[in-house]
Amino acid sequence: MARDNPPWERQRKQLERKLGRRASYDRILIVAEGSKTEPNYFSEIRAAYRLHTANVEVRASELGTAPIQVVQYTRELFENGGQHKHIQPRAFEQVYAVFDRDDHDSYFDALRLAESLDGKLKNDANQFIRFRAIASVPSFELWLLLHYSDVQASLHRDDVMRRLKRHYPGYEKGARRVFATTRERMPFATQRAKALSARFSADTAPEPYTAIGDLVELLTTLRS
Repeated sequence: MARDNPPWERQRKQLERKLGRRASYDRILIVAEGSKTEPNYFSEIRAAYRLHTANVEVRASELGTAPIQVVQYTRELFENGGQHKHIQPRAFEQVYAVFDRDDHDSYFDALRLAESLDGKLKNDANQFIRFRAIASVPSFELWLLLHYSDVQASLHRDDVMRRLKRHYPGYEKGARRVFATTRERMPFATQRAKALSARFSADTAPEPYTAIGDLVELLTTLRS
């Protein structure tokens, strides 16, 4: 009687099949501060644009929600992978750590750490990877607010949420279908976010800023 393959052998074959189906565009790892809000949003974009899960991995930080912890976990996940997550070590060309300014003490340290890793880590193809912080000041919800309203001055995250709910009454942290609800207004958000980027940066907090649009633009144009 033929003997069943051991678990490690089955996992190896599954991985080979997965890699064989991988699309031709870059492999991207996204690690977010939030456990639901941002992962749900980026996973929805991945599904809407039919991006292969072998190419685009979206994960929540398991080390903590402080910005420095998000960047540290992103590096750890890239370098070591995670067998229970079916992520192989160094299996990406682009890596993004997504976090908010809020009132975090480690925010600027996280920006510096991400900068120091960009172009310094090599992947499984012996290529230097892109490692970037995707920061929002004050919060991810600024990106959503920009779909409906222009923002020129600094706002506390509570004010951002209040203004967002005037336009999007059903919005809650961790909600699903956020991308579907806001998608048709994405060009407005992109234009407004780029206008803010021309004036401010992640380093000029508390001035309003978000790089979420850059990551959204990347994901929505991967197959083009």
